[in-house]
Amino acid sequence: MAVRLFEARDHAVSYQKYRFSAPENLQSVIFSYLEEKKADSIQLVVDVGCGSGQSTRVLAARFEKVVGTDISEAQIEEAKQAASFPNVSYQVCPAEELPFEDGSVDLITSFAAAHWFDIPRFMKEVDRVLKPRGCVALSTYSANLSIHYKDCSERLTEIFTEIWDLLFKYADEKVKIVIAEYKEVFESLPFQDKQRVTQILDKIPMTVSGVIGFIRTFSMYQSFLSIDPEAAKYLLQKTEQRILETMGVCSNETQVEIWLRSVCILGCKGP
Repeated sequence: MAVRLFEARDHAVSYQKYRFSAPENLQSVIFSYLEEKKADSIQLVVDVGCGSGQSTRVLAARFEKVVGTDISEAQIEEAKQAASFPNVSYQVCPAEELPFEDGSVDLITSFAAAHWFDIPRFMKEVDRVLKPRGCVALSTYSANLSIHYKDCSERLTEIFTEIWDLLFKYADEKVKIVIAEYKEVFESLPFQDKQRVTQILDKIPMTVSGVIGFIRTFSMYQSFLSIDPEAAKYLLQKTEQRILETMGVCSNETQVEIWLRSVCILGCKGP
């Protein structure tokens, strides 16, 4: 069954502000795979579970027509309001009911979203709408994230890990698919030609306030917020304070680096 946790207006606004687009090395893995499969005549790309459209816009710079879809009206509204490309459009729809004709799509992508879908039903839609030799790229970043700043990277990472562990008690069951590095997604993809890439390393520049905002977008933080708003807000305030004290700085606009590892499921439909 699909899960709907990203539909609140405030959550969508935070998503647009604090979520980053597909990192460069992840993009490189995807685009290299498409080149390997000779997918050089891609006309229609569908980015499923596009959220507020950060990665959809990355695709628009490369392909003729890109459609971002999401079940959340608030997320799609945020995507539409962001600066974009003329070849991008957005539609509100479930991942399991894509509004495209059989065999009409060249490439399907999903960035940090596929685990929320009803995976068996979604895979049937992928098989239905893709053209022969059409491709799919479904990715997420792993929970093993680290924060780097001068000589205190180890302590900063410990702080982040503590917060993750605390929030994990509020996580939906679907998050386990991410923890398992998309093995279920890989196994469910109904193509013989497929691969699972797990060691895609990227470094994302971010401010301290951006790190706190990024945590705010987590579904498990939002669940905590709905249960105990005051405690959830205090947790973020305290976390920011701990990070700044560890770094020995006062400004939450101080730059750090987030090091993360992505996992990507790649596949090509048969002829």
